[in-house]
Amino acid sequence: MRTLLLAVLAAALPLGGPAVAQTPGYHLIRRVPLPGAVHWDYLAVDPSRRRLFIAHDTEVLVLDADSGRVVGRIPDTWGVHGVALAPEVGRGYTSNGRDSSVTIFDLESLQTVNRIQVTGQKPDAIVYDSVTRRVFTMNGGSANATALDAASGRVVGTIDLGGTPEFAVADGHGRLFVNLEDRDSVASFDTRTLALQSRWPVPSCNEPTAMALARKQRQLFIGCHNRILAILDADRGNEVATLPIGAGVDGVVFDSTFQRALSANGDGTLTVVAPDPSGWYSVVQTVPTAFGARTLALDPATHHVFLVTAQFQPATAGTPPGSRPQPVPGTFTLLEYGP
Repeated sequence: MRTLLLAVLAAALPLGGPAVAQTPGYHLIRRVPLPGAVHWDYLAVDPSRRRLFIAHDTEVLVLDADSGRVVGRIPDTWGVHGVALAPEVGRGYTSNGRDSSVTIFDLESLQTVNRIQVTGQKPDAIVYDSVTRRVFTMNGGSANATALDAASGRVVGTIDLGGTPEFAVADGHGRLFVNLEDRDSVASFDTRTLALQSRWPVPSCNEPTAMALARKQRQLFIGCHNRILAILDADRGNEVATLPIGAGVDGVVFDSTFQRALSANGDGTLTVVAPDPSGWYSVVQTVPTAFGARTLALDPATHHVFLVTAQFQPATAGTPPGSRPQPVPGTFTLLEYGP
């Protein structure tokens, strides 16, 4: 999916280095050069230990969230997509797409504890549910999800989703929502029984990719490839609103303190959505970021968001249409924005 995403963006925009600018409201706090290969996916923040995890090709890069300094690595995570954190059991988990495995690591030492094979293919997003203390992988190559016991790492079940899963969120009440990218729909299942509960079509959404949940309001924010942010009632499944965002979204977060949703768009924009006094959402800011900065993580302690990207090589006359733009070695970069 991300290969196609970057190809679409490359066709729509000129390639080159990140063009970062400050604007009122959310603005650039800093940019930090990062080591290693210029391939990445999801990010995660451990607010209590002040660590930022970046899924990074064959390893997870771990940074101090305050200084931006590299404090560790979780190696041998082949084709890693995401990181889930289970503070109750002191463990972290990575979804390794290339060998269909999960790496379990210690949150304090960052040392690998175990590696578990999932019951599907190409695990992508990975989510921790605090209610059941289970970890769930969304297996993009097999249209299902694997449930693991967080403490032991034991596989406890498989959920047939009936579509290709993308990002997912747990609601804190024993329910997990997941985008079905190839079905233009959102499914949910019970994290205790593993029974599928619903599969809702999202009429305005083409290829739902990113997802965030406003738990108090019971609203899902769905980032779609047709430049739409769809807001769904998390109990009934109906669309509450749709709002315009940039192209190439792959990450959405919700800041419950400021009541704002933020969409990271690979075209180099960050869309900020907030409600007015009546509760109706609208786009309140579009922040220039950098081409390729399509995923993000929210630090709930500072209300800053982290994104990563790189510079890309210009397309040449002989480049086949739809080809994935190639990042420039040595240009991997962390971008931090704050209100």
